[in-house]
Amino acid sequence: MLSTFKGGIHPPERKEITEEIPFSNLPVPHHCYIPLQQHIGAPAKPVVQVGEQVSEGQLIGEADGFISANVHASIPGKVTAITDHPTVNSKQGRCVVIEAEGSFSDFQNRVVHDGWKELDQHEIINRIADAGIVGLGGAAFPTAVKLAPPAGVKIDTLIINGSECEPYLTVDDMMMQTFPEEILEGIQITVKALGVDTAFIGIESNKPKAIESIREGLSRISTREKIAIKEVRTKYPQGAEKQLIYSILKREVPSGGLPMDAGAVVQNVGTVYAIQQALVYNKPLFERYITISGTIVNQPGNYKVRIGTRIEDIINECGGLKENPVKIIMGGPMCGIALDSMDIPVVKGTSGLLFLGADEVTVEEYAPCIRCGKCVEACPVNLIPSELGIAVERNRFDIVEQLHPFDCIMCGACSYVCPSRRPLSHFIKLAQARLRKKK
Repeated sequence: MLSTFKGGIHPPERKEITEEIPFSNLPVPHHCYIPLQQHIGAPAKPVVQVGEQVSEGQLIGEADGFISANVHASIPGKVTAITDHPTVNSKQGRCVVIEAEGSFSDFQNRVVHDGWKELDQHEIINRIADAGIVGLGGAAFPTAVKLAPPAGVKIDTLIINGSECEPYLTVDDMMMQTFPEEILEGIQITVKALGVDTAFIGIESNKPKAIESIREGLSRISTREKIAIKEVRTKYPQGAEKQLIYSILKREVPSGGLPMDAGAVVQNVGTVYAIQQALVYNKPLFERYITISGTIVNQPGNYKVRIGTRIEDIINECGGLKENPVKIIMGGPMCGIALDSMDIPVVKGTSGLLFLGADEVTVEEYAPCIRCGKCVEACPVNLIPSELGIAVERNRFDIVEQLHPFDCIMCGACSYVCPSRRPLSHFIKLAQARLRKKK
């Protein structure tokens, strides 16, 4: 019997649109709008000037604080502006604008081979920080910080998130099929950085090709670490850190706690791939793989794209749209962010771009709670979303605080199952913002 967790839902997967399409490279854009805020924490501070020529992969934004991340040039060329521009995080976020010009680097010729094996934990983590690597599953937390838990915190297991439970998205599935050796080497590097010797790769059962690819990759490498595949049940939100830890280790993250409180660190498959590229090829994180999907996209698929490429440029390279989209989402339909502009650029945490037509989007007015309990049954973290929503509507934040809103992982399962179409996740997010402001 496959491992899983309490609660959860089974929305239509819609992965058939892109799951069989191999990666292809999108053309290099003429202009990149590279946000200095692409990660949780403080924005990077610019270290280039307008008019300066930069090379591909050059540092253009330096991490500004403990929780921050470096930002690098996605293309070679001239810095034409350091200005405010629409981003996924802000209506006007600070961006370095580069106009393409000059020759591109060939990072594959910079092979360091097994050089990382001679590095200690501290040196590996510094290299990861230098490369500007953040979590590529969507959260974009600086990876170097995540790999250096506070003194006294005991980590014994690395978990690699290959679940990709969000509907439509297939980029992680295709990465596991395409780059098993690179992902496994990235796992070995990450294990060394953490100082542990056990790693599990959690993959949902609806990805048999990825499972077989990683299994074959494991058979071809000799490693002292204990690296194993853990097939988990296909259920949303299987890819959430706390749920994946429970599915694989049967350990519960305590209320208000972090995964490290259960002795585990979780990294996305794309993140460990980026770690391998940084440690073996000295390649900073300036491009990534994404899924572009939706029934109205003329050429949906899985693509490699330069960070800072505007959505408008991307969709034009994918043959345009068959009709005007009802909704554009960066990420998946459950946890992603709805966008109001195609001028917004791709960032490090962009796992996908969805262009949804009228037959893929339901727009309804919500009604009062009927206390059916479906949201409670679906909640994977044992909350009572219905009561939270009612308390927020009545402005009773004294009650809200007692209902543990910060345990919410914003998976959207409660909103999805609600027969009254109540935006419960939105209510809880509002509650979190209000309580943070209060504190």
